[in-house]
Amino acid sequence: MTTAHDTTPQYPFTAVVGMDDLRLALLLNAVSPAVGGVLVRGEKGTAKSTAVRALSALMPHVDVVGGCRFACAPAAPDPGCPDGPHEPGAVEDRPTRMVELPVGASEDRLVGALDIERALSEGVKAFEPGLLADAHRGILYVDEVNLLHDHLVDLLLDAAAMGASYVEREGVSVRHAARFLLVGTMNPEEGELRPQLLDRFGLTVEVAASREPDQRVAVVRRRLAYDADPAGFAAQWAAEETELRHRIAAARELLPDVTLGDAALRQIAATCAAFEVDGMRADIVMARTATALAAWAGRTAVLEEDVRRAALLALPHRRRRNPFDAPGLDEDKLDQTLEEFGGADEGTDGEDDPDPDGPDGGPDGGGPDGGGAPPQDGGDGGPQESPLTQDPELPHQQERESAEAPERPQEQPAAPEQAGQGTPAAGGEQAAVGATEPFRTRRLDVPGLGEGADGRRSRARTAHGRTTGARRPHGALGKLHLAATVQAAAPHQRARGRHGRGLVVRRDDLREAVREGREGNLVLFVVDASGSMAARKRMSAVKGAVLSLLLDAYQRRDKIGMITFRGTGAELALPPTSSVEAGAARLEQLPTGGRTPLSEGLLRAHEVLRVERMRDASRRPLLVVVTDGRATGGPEPVVRAARAARLLAGEGTASVVVDCETGPVRLGLAGELARDLQGTAVTLDELRADSVSALVRTVQGNRKAA
Repeated sequence: MTTAHDTTPQYPFTAVVGMDDLRLALLLNAVSPAVGGVLVRGEKGTAKSTAVRALSALMPHVDVVGGCRFACAPAAPDPGCPDGPHEPGAVEDRPTRMVELPVGASEDRLVGALDIERALSEGVKAFEPGLLADAHRGILYVDEVNLLHDHLVDLLLDAAAMGASYVEREGVSVRHAARFLLVGTMNPEEGELRPQLLDRFGLTVEVAASREPDQRVAVVRRRLAYDADPAGFAAQWAAEETELRHRIAAARELLPDVTLGDAALRQIAATCAAFEVDGMRADIVMARTATALAAWAGRTAVLEEDVRRAALLALPHRRRRNPFDAPGLDEDKLDQTLEEFGGADEGTDGEDDPDPDGPDGGPDGGGPDGGGAPPQDGGDGGPQESPLTQDPELPHQQERESAEAPERPQEQPAAPEQAGQGTPAAGGEQAAVGATEPFRTRRLDVPGLGEGADGRRSRARTAHGRTTGARRPHGALGKLHLAATVQAAAPHQRARGRHGRGLVVRRDDLREAVREGREGNLVLFVVDASGSMAARKRMSAVKGAVLSLLLDAYQRRDKIGMITFRGTGAELALPPTSSVEAGAARLEQLPTGGRTPLSEGLLRAHEVLRVERMRDASRRPLLVVVTDGRATGGPEPVVRAARAARLLAGEGTASVVVDCETGPVRLGLAGELARDLQGTAVTLDELRADSVSALVRTVQGNRKAA
């Protein structure tokens, strides 16, 4: 947790180079926390965390009730505060806190913990506050929010939406206020958030490192100067920081006077409808964002420019129809919609004309005091280079570049699979073909009971799920098993001198629930890209099947990896990752042709799984081999493939072979491979969840069992 006791000053917000969308989104939430927070998406090393941490120094100080652990406001304390009721007394003035939520935090660390032993024996609600209480009336920062467990994200976003946190343990409940500015950062290469969780963030921005040498030089110079003398560097930017802090305060004061006219509201509604955004949250967020933009620009009326900027910040992450869609917005379509539904609001006069330099403010206006951005001092290498005081055209140019940035990776083929084609193919290589439409697949799971990360695929002992038993707690008590605890304590009541109705409970009596849910697995795809699979229609169907399995892996919270084999060898096209988007991109660019080195693909899978077991022994693997079962190339290819398959089977690797053989005459080689792997073979048709053949097989199996 970052607090006022830290001695090293934060990197100044105004010293951050570029990233206009990110800075604007953070400032709008500082002006109006009701906007709903910011999700920052971008590659590693782009100063996402630096910008977020720098924001805390700009936030106004808050008054809190002295001694209250939940930061109650003296003028309006929370009537349900666990430390209340508060008597008039000492008032503390303190800086706004920024609390950081670690990726590995437990549920108790996030929401707080109840002393169950005292609650059962004394009826006392002894509550230890969590990070949500620490963040009340401050900033809650979640780095790598996409790597948090789903149930933690649910708790976090529910608290952000309701403004309160609820902690319940076996009928004992504690509630406290939890209103904070939520900021999350993530690297999309490490996996995406679920769409319904993306929707809970008010604004989303994409950040990428600048490709301009001058801007990169400025970043390095400023960072080196800060590392050499943090206090001196902060003092150099103190004037800009103070000016920006005053502007935030002025915009906050102006915000209640801003009018959202009917014309602007129609544009907001029409824009959300035009982009087919689900639900109504996007309309509300856009309205709040446009209002905050007007206040930030020092105006009391929302204009079309505010609506347009609000759409660019609030809609890109809400228009994704499936996990493989890249976030973004068609700006031509946006402009057309705004023009079609545009119109002047009643009561707009000349004093509320839009600032020609946009909401970021320029030298000629846009600031709440009419003075615009902080003036430049003309010194060399100092704070005059602040991004908030640049040429007014530069933010718009950078905005256009930022809008184009997310599409850059799709404009050229991904390098790994191109570089990975170093193994020569025996036979002509065919260009990549597109995949058929993905479909809902049958659930493929790992037999037995695991203990891996929470997910939705295979059975496992988890912290959440149905209760199957009780045990003595190992370490801190998790979910209490009340019946087992009472049963353990009951025989000792007379010896413990019990009097009255209370139950005398000791720590040795406590039992925690053993729960069974589902885990996420490592799904390793081994895809045959040889010449025997190269028929365009056939390979298109195969890619569609793998794409469907990737989508299923995303929904079940799996890690995925991909090995492809053709020619004379196999390559790891995608190292194990949580990003199914990366898997889809590799699959799209996959060429075909050459011989079928099946044994090489299986041996490469064995090596990858060996390394992954050392990294994370609790995450069980599921091997999915997509092939027609043929093995060619090299000495005794069929024998070597069988040996490799038995090697994997000997280590207990759960396997599924997706049989891609088509035509009236089938050799059944994929079935033989499945037997060597001690796994299951399914055809492309049987892979579908609504497959008729799979249904027939199930019915026949039930008849035999009867």
